[in-house]
Amino acid sequence: MTTLNDLHSISSTFSNTDKMPVLFLGHGSPMNAIEENQFVTGFRNLAKTLPQPNAILCISAHWFTKGTKVTSMQMPRTIHDFGGFPQALFDVQYPAKGSPELALETQKILDPVQVDLDEHWGLDHGAWSVIKHLYPNADVPVIQLSIDYTKSGQYHFELAKKLQSLRYKGVLIIGSGNIVHNLRLVDFRNFDKDNYGFDWAVEARETVNNYLLDGNFQPLIDFEKMSKAVQLAIPTPDHYLPLLYTLGLKDKTDELDLFNDKLLAGSLSMTSVKIM
Repeated sequence: MTTLNDLHSISSTFSNTDKMPVLFLGHGSPMNAIEENQFVTGFRNLAKTLPQPNAILCISAHWFTKGTKVTSMQMPRTIHDFGGFPQALFDVQYPAKGSPELALETQKILDPVQVDLDEHWGLDHGAWSVIKHLYPNADVPVIQLSIDYTKSGQYHFELAKKLQSLRYKGVLIIGSGNIVHNLRLVDFRNFDKDNYGFDWAVEARETVNNYLLDGNFQPLIDFEKMSKAVQLAIPTPDHYLPLLYTLGLKDKTDELDLFNDKLLAGSLSMTSVKIM
């Protein structure tokens, strides 16, 4: 239950700011958390262009739930939600604080959608493996908003619009996933080959990028109706839907830019989006 003290804390912590950017980050392999490569460099270069946020709200492909939840704990745990990687990756901790105040504000502005306050999840690798390159000191509070797997692309796009006011409260909203993400078809033998994609992945990337740069988002919202190449790129919606949250927050005065726009291992893309 939200108290008057909670509301006072929200208003004092998140005062009005200039409009914050919105991001979609292609997070790729969890190993990006500890490796040095062109994509990590891209995240760090991006960070140099961002205003300092009061907090971060992340929509990660790896928190796919029935219903909508938001993390509300003071100190979210670092979740190592993967297997088969070196111990050094499991040793990584990202000790950013949470923000119960922002969780309450998010719950409030998404009403009448029921948003459950969650004390158990934390920060999964879709969040911390990329945010750590933007804010390596873990000095910006982070909360996560889950993706309701029972809902359509249009629903998620419209839900994102309701978060718009947070952009004027110093909140950096980040969607984290991958546009082309077919793990069954990954070509591990060519994992280190630069900008390498199967023909269908090249086609899907070009199709999606053209819609992004043209500002024509409806086909992207209705992604299940798109070409066979796009269906191969999006065999499941979990890694794609965070993009729709980013696009739902773009207004008429924003510009959209792509970065880290390369294919990887045949069937993945690292394409990322900056809106500001």
